[in-house]
Amino acid sequence: MARRAVARGSRRRHARRAHEPGAVAVTASERPILVIGGAGFIGSNVAARFARAGHQVRIYDDLSRPGVEHNLAWLRETHGDLIDARIADIRDGAELRDAMADVQAVFHFAAQVAVTTSLLDPRADFAINACGTIEVLEALRELSNRPPLVFTSTNKVYGCLPDLPMQIDGDRWHPVDTALLARGIDERRPLEFRTPYGCSKGAADQYVLDYAESYGLDATVVRMSCIYGPRQFGTEDQGWVAHFLIRALEGAPITIYGDGRQVRDILFVDDLVEAFVQAWRHIRVLRGRAFNMGGGPRNTISLIELLDMIGQLRGRRPEVTFEDWRAGDQRYYVSDTTAFTNATGWRPRVGPRAGVEALHGWLLEQRQSNPTLTGDSTHV
Repeated sequence: MARRAVARGSRRRHARRAHEPGAVAVTASERPILVIGGAGFIGSNVAARFARAGHQVRIYDDLSRPGVEHNLAWLRETHGDLIDARIADIRDGAELRDAMADVQAVFHFAAQVAVTTSLLDPRADFAINACGTIEVLEALRELSNRPPLVFTSTNKVYGCLPDLPMQIDGDRWHPVDTALLARGIDERRPLEFRTPYGCSKGAADQYVLDYAESYGLDATVVRMSCIYGPRQFGTEDQGWVAHFLIRALEGAPITIYGDGRQVRDILFVDDLVEAFVQAWRHIRVLRGRAFNMGGGPRNTISLIELLDMIGQLRGRRPEVTFEDWRAGDQRYYVSDTTAFTNATGWRPRVGPRAGVEALHGWLLEQRQSNPTLTGDSTHV
């Protein structure tokens, strides 16, 4: 109920803001919104947000990630005929062109999302992340009436930040530079692609920006930090906040790679979805630019601190084992979102405690209604 009330309030704000100079009117239309990767964690939340506002939403997804078929079923059950699903691969240019022909906006979330998987199969990682994005861009370029594109990149395009001196403070790593600690990492940070995943997403990131420049696409790039919230079926490789909670619900041990003091800014998915709405509205200002996106310095947490928080929620701290650091891991990454805030007015609203509690509650509900959904670590 609270999330529906927030959605209604945000729709009223959007209607008022449509009169801002240069803003795109985000109102319901017969032309659908295309969400590529729309059955995934972020995509399904974005699709639901627009469907609640009365938009037709077209989902484009190959359903290859375990658990996402439940998200698609939920979207269809909740929003009925407002959801049109195309089950297809992002590398299929013909299917993409057909799906994109009549849409009013494109949100591109489809990706191979795990560093570890990219190390095992870099060819497939590149084909999906880089070549798949080229297919999206080419399909857009061929249209006479080109819709705007919002593309999700990653903080991994900045590498492992080896030049930034770090120090340990209790259960956290943080920068020695107090100014950097206060504001986070901004878009002036040089790009440094590490691991096949960082290279493939970095290539896609740069292609989107170049197509905006070379071909005049209304496209922007959002370099995301750690996102969490309902509809996330986290695994050891990706979606670590949900993964930790799922393992705790199972009573299973959690493996931490490194010392557990790694710090990330975490962003609740509802706040991210609102950022995407604002990105579309302000696409004329954002076009051709990349923006860091996360919870920022006020919404940071270390792995150890999350374990402690879960212990408080569950009444028992999860069992933990430690392994060696993973290649390319960042001891500290916190986003400076000032540029995006200045361009759109967006700010995160949900703090780590409230967000983790909300995700924990959602996972409990899912476990009760469908035990196989979160009860098998190989499935989630």
